[in-house]
Amino acid sequence: MTKTLLLCAGIAAATACATLVATSASAQNAPHTNLRGTVVSRSGNALKVKSREGKIVDVALADGWKISSLARSSLASVKPGDFVGIASLPNAKGDRALEVLIFPPALKGLGEGSYGWDLKPKSSMTNASVTNLVKGIHGNTVTLSYNGGQQKTITIPPSAPVVTFAAANPADLKPGVPVFIPGESAGGKLTAHQIIVGKNGVAPPM
Repeated sequence: MTKTLLLCAGIAAATACATLVATSASAQNAPHTNLRGTVVSRSGNALKVKSREGKIVDVALADGWKISSLARSSLASVKPGDFVGIASLPNAKGDRALEVLIFPPALKGLGEGSYGWDLKPKSSMTNASVTNLVKGIHGNTVTLSYNGGQQKTITIPPSAPVVTFAAANPADLKPGVPVFIPGESAGGKLTAHQIIVGKNGVAPPM
């Protein structure tokens, strides 16, 4: 199985949202690729991005493509039953969060599960409901439940960014701004239906 990030718009008049949804590899027309980097230029539906590895990547924006940004949030707003996405790395005491994404209530349950992720080597992404959140001096510990009762406990250090979704528009794709683009690669190009763009000082941490 592979995972694709789908953006959705229109939950409210001025908001955009996103969720990770599982799709089978056989249903993909081209290999899925997550592109992280900064905008070099944009001309119409042609976007150039400098990847975090330093490579210039040509991105074709598909018809009807969507864009959203992120806003800073806090674990203080999270309660049992809320749906979150957490990228994490394993360590001797369990998983340690790299970032936390708080989903809007309308997207609860979409993309539910825990699976490999490419933010860092050996990282994983867990989309799940919060069953317990214990706050500590040196960080918080959250217990997540997914797929009919499977559970995972993740330590969230103070350094881990906590974000939620916010509105954006194509004019936000300015040279130098950070982006996260899930797309399909073929023929040396990446085709994107969705983009998460850095805005107001908040870079996509996923």
